[in-house]
Amino acid sequence: MAGCQRSHGPDVLATVNGKPIMKADVENLYQDTLGQSNQHPSQAQADIIRLNVVRQLIDEEILMQRATKLNLAATDEEVESKINEIKAPFTQEEFNKRLSEKHMTLDDLKREIRRGKTEEKLFNKEINSKINVTDSDISTYYNAHKAEFNLIEPQYHLAQIVVTSLPAPGQQAGNLQNSKAGSDAEAKKKIETLHNRIESGEDFGMIAANFSERPDNAQSGGDMGFVSESQLHSDTDVYNAVSKLKPGQITDILPLYENTPAGKKAVGYAIYKLVDKQAAGQRDLSDPRVQQAIRTQLRDARSQLLKNAYIEMLRDQARVENYLAEDTFKNGAQ
Repeated sequence: MAGCQRSHGPDVLATVNGKPIMKADVENLYQDTLGQSNQHPSQAQADIIRLNVVRQLIDEEILMQRATKLNLAATDEEVESKINEIKAPFTQEEFNKRLSEKHMTLDDLKREIRRGKTEEKLFNKEINSKINVTDSDISTYYNAHKAEFNLIEPQYHLAQIVVTSLPAPGQQAGNLQNSKAGSDAEAKKKIETLHNRIESGEDFGMIAANFSERPDNAQSGGDMGFVSESQLHSDTDVYNAVSKLKPGQITDILPLYENTPAGKKAVGYAIYKLVDKQAAGQRDLSDPRVQQAIRTQLRDARSQLLKNAYIEMLRDQARVENYLAEDTFKNGAQ
């Protein structure tokens, strides 16, 4: 614990290989996490949120430094290309209004895109390019799960990100960042921020693993598996949104409900991604769609696992000084 005695400037809350994580950046993200809520967290709750924010910024800085070392940082041209792609469906006025509604400036959007593109390039080189799903892997999976490909009705392979104002069991949110909204306003602000990051190019599965508040699937990238069309019809809003998607696309932010004796009660928000859609009937292994679905599923599962392990390895290799954690521990022990 000798590290607790190190001195540091009040504006620096952590360093990653000597690069500072600034208090101003932490506070900005902290306020984004709180959203427009008029409720004020207790000191202990505020400290937990700030510790989670610092951990997030540390992980992001570790990834950015690794990408820079490998000459994989997103270029200005790549960022501008993505900006133009996002702006294409809108007039300038509509685009500005959309940014305003999401509480973002153009510079904010560019930073989000740059980080997302950089992480994508890093993960593609360091992880995805090294994953090999063989024909034997596909055949083995098909033979063990053949019933999954006998579809009596259309099936939708979905992933989701969920944010609620409900308390988490055991105070554990179930995601890698232990990120949890504490009120409806916080939940709304958080889901808006996550939606913005995905639209800016960040990986849906990584966002889900780090921030989704559904413990049973958050750390698997929000993967819900295949959902039947009749199941989707049970929620008209979700069905209407998902049925309009092409594979790879995401919905807008949708309300999340739970059933109560008094009827449906709004408890939070969700974003859905359509991974794949399959028509009714038996699918043979010879069907290219079956092979591709299995290949994608196996690749995505391995990719998510390796990404989590990769970040842990980089964190172990980095020289991280978390002054906020040290000060919190020291002051809490007094």
